[in-house]
Amino acid sequence: LPGLPAVYADNDEAQTLEIVLEDSATGVEAMLLYGVLPELDIITRSVYVRNQSSEKIYVNKVMSAELDFLYGDYDLLTFYGRHAMERNLQRVPVVHGSQMIGSVRGTSSHQYNPMMILAEKDTTEDHGGCYAMSFVYSGNFQGEVLKDQYNQTRMLLGVQEECFRYPLEAGETFYAPEVILSYTDQGMNRLSQNLHSCIRHHICRGKYKTAIRPVLVNSWEAAYFDFTGETLYNLAKEAKSLGIDMLVLDDGWFGKRDDDNSGLGDWYVNEKKLGETLGGLVKRVNDLGVKFGIWIEPEMVNPKSELFEKHPDWAIHLPNRETYYYRNQLVLDLSNPKVQDYVFSVVDNIMTENPDLAFFKWDCNSPITNVYSPYLKEKQNQLYIDHVRGVYNVFKRVAEKYPHLPIMLCSGGGARCDYEALKYFTEFWCSDNTDPIERLYIQWGFSQFFPAKAMCAHVTSWNKNTSIKFRTDVAMMCKMGFDISLKEMNEDEMKYCQEAVANYKRLKGTILDGDLYRLVSPYDTNHSSVMYVDKAKSKSVLFAYDIHPRFGEKTFPVKLQGLDPNKKYKVQEINLMPGQKSTLVTDGGTFSGDFLMKIGMNVFSTAHARSKVIELTEVH
Repeated sequence: LPGLPAVYADNDEAQTLEIVLEDSATGVEAMLLYGVLPELDIITRSVYVRNQSSEKIYVNKVMSAELDFLYGDYDLLTFYGRHAMERNLQRVPVVHGSQMIGSVRGTSSHQYNPMMILAEKDTTEDHGGCYAMSFVYSGNFQGEVLKDQYNQTRMLLGVQEECFRYPLEAGETFYAPEVILSYTDQGMNRLSQNLHSCIRHHICRGKYKTAIRPVLVNSWEAAYFDFTGETLYNLAKEAKSLGIDMLVLDDGWFGKRDDDNSGLGDWYVNEKKLGETLGGLVKRVNDLGVKFGIWIEPEMVNPKSELFEKHPDWAIHLPNRETYYYRNQLVLDLSNPKVQDYVFSVVDNIMTENPDLAFFKWDCNSPITNVYSPYLKEKQNQLYIDHVRGVYNVFKRVAEKYPHLPIMLCSGGGARCDYEALKYFTEFWCSDNTDPIERLYIQWGFSQFFPAKAMCAHVTSWNKNTSIKFRTDVAMMCKMGFDISLKEMNEDEMKYCQEAVANYKRLKGTILDGDLYRLVSPYDTNHSSVMYVDKAKSKSVLFAYDIHPRFGEKTFPVKLQGLDPNKKYKVQEINLMPGQKSTLVTDGGTFSGDFLMKIGMNVFSTAHARSKVIELTEVH
């Protein structure tokens, strides 16, 4: 789709059906595009509106996808939240009237993800019919489910109609973003697997579509704004001793940036703070055998910056009202081509001066506030649309010039986690909340739509009432990394992390590209469990967590899924602390897939914040 991300496929993988609708009174046309990927049970749907009349028209509302259900009783699953509490699962009955989710924040938002599931009443993770809709878009959206007087249900997803009135001159076309749809009668695990496969094979692009992602340590929680080049070099040495592949330098390395009040927009290295050039520090870290990445937030500007002093008209802000600053910053107006050029130049200049940089963390910490574009002037109803198109244009230019550069997308955590980003970015920072217990809920919600390889999860200092093992085991479910001062760990904890990193590297092909099965929900019990199974059904990794068991609670066995019932599997608990012995009764034993799926394993305990990681390997 022109200027928009979309699913791609080879001719032998998919077909497209185009339906042309015409309003004979006005000459306006609407084209409905259905892309069909039968092997994945995926249909994509998008719309474009063409003004074939002789006069100017306005598009006031456009939904990219609609499904009508003439009968049936359904539940609606949506994923709500806020900053540091993203993707909470909500399941409610579809009732008469309208139920709506959406965003008017300029991004898909912390508050709702542009994704919905309509499920039959008896649908569980492994049984029942369910339909998914997911918007391939990063801006304002609107999702709606309506039930009418005849008990018919309609499901809609598209561009948010608030502050939307897009003009089309005669002959012009408006392209609406794409929606991905999927159905299964085998429960929500299978629905997620359909969507995960679509992301891996038909949205992700470039080298990192299949490449194994590095394990990294981020400097933020280890140092915040207070660091020197030597501080970072020592962190890289500690990371090397754990087998970590990369150091990422977070906020505070540029301009006059010692807190979040100033500096955004001034992307030159603060060599006084580092005590050396950035290139020199990168080389020193690389010489340790550790790669180097860096944090940027090029879509934003602080009013206390050289950029804002020079170009105040580049920021979105009202000309005649007091300015409101979210996190002491404003959003740059990417509807303006000059601002697009500038944001692209931030990455281009950094890479030109430091070609050995191996990774970027791209942040976007503010929604659009003070909603007015100095560039668009009288065309303010185009702002939300044209701004996002400008963002995509920058992403596209960066990806084309630096196709082998992996980039993590962060937006105050999970405020811009949607399918569009995975065309340009390798992974998301799901949430600024890294409390491992909270992360069990956050990652459960994200997993409904996103594969593990798209979800960053880091070991941090949050919730020290939990062990380093529990924090690491939770992070290992996704694309694992560290965001912690490694000096906080004692010798046993360091040894544990060394072994856990080695196990993760050995197993991350299964974890990141295997089929996910959600086995025990933290929403329904005091425990949680998920597993990943590789395509050959020869290797699996099972994760089990005790969250807050009640006193004297009776535990229950977990029945595994996705294995071959006719194969034999060796069961081995891994990620044990030094001196710790497995309490798993089945540890070291060999069992049929049939036994493990019908009888299961006792993996839970009545201890607070206890975890197990279990490797299953086919025995020939």
